[in-house]
Amino acid sequence: MSTTVPDPVVAVPGPFGEPEVPDAEGMTVEARSYAAQTWQRFRRHKPAMVSAVVLVLLVASFWVVPMLSPFDSTTRNIREAAQGISRKHPFGTDEIGRDLLVRTMEGAQVSVRVALIVSLISTAIGTVLGALAGYFGKLVDSVINQVINMILVVPALVVLLVMGIKIGGSINQTALLLAFISWIVIARIVRGLFFQLKEAEFVQAARAAGAGPVRIIFRHIMPNVIGPVLVQVTLVAGTAIILESTLSFLSLGVDPPATSLGTLISDAKGFFDTRPSRILIPGGILTVMVLCLNFLGDGLRDALDPTSRKVRE
Repeated sequence: MSTTVPDPVVAVPGPFGEPEVPDAEGMTVEARSYAAQTWQRFRRHKPAMVSAVVLVLLVASFWVVPMLSPFDSTTRNIREAAQGISRKHPFGTDEIGRDLLVRTMEGAQVSVRVALIVSLISTAIGTVLGALAGYFGKLVDSVINQVINMILVVPALVVLLVMGIKIGGSINQTALLLAFISWIVIARIVRGLFFQLKEAEFVQAARAAGAGPVRIIFRHIMPNVIGPVLVQVTLVAGTAIILESTLSFLSLGVDPPATSLGTLISDAKGFFDTRPSRILIPGGILTVMVLCLNFLGDGLRDALDPTSRKVRE
């Protein structure tokens, strides 16, 4: 009587380096979900968790408060001009009687919108160009590097000031201006990662199996680049908020009647001795948003690193 010996179960690497084992039907399942590990590491990073909650609440308030307020950002009331903090006007009023609570919330909306637009455009351009430069190298890498070097020759702030004078105006124009210089850092990070990974064993195996450059770039290498890119996106967003506020402070950002945190700080610079809250409130909101994005980036870096064993607490 003969007996059949089952084939041994062999673990194979998953797309993120996680071991996969065959299930009862011969299908492969990850021994442990990569997403679950990522979430567990992120939850253990307390500053990142707190920052995420604070950021969500802040951004929500930027849109909810103006909808609930009986005032708007453009109506003038000279009889209530230059009032301090009160129950009726929690942030006070400006020199022509406009409610500063609503104006501050709408100014913060501009910062959020600019940060989102800059992050999306910078990520798209930087990731694609960085991937092409890193994977193909040679002429493609040389051309893209020349473009990057041409932009980096002149300090970023000088470029923004000159282009702001020529272009500045709408929120979208300001965001495009900032995206013009923000994609570079993402492109350089992606380029470096592609240089490292394009000769890895799993890429060589895919190439030997007949996979073309497009499939190798987007199916095999790109998943390993997403983590560092997401971390960098949080830093790009924070930088965009600061630069947009700087341009608006210098009257080179968004044009009236739109407002910005930088515009509010600029309008209040002559009132610091008598009404410091006019500068401290928008400045504080600006600072908290940028700090939250930085802590969020730290948490994402630790959570998305598959080799991480212990998150810094």
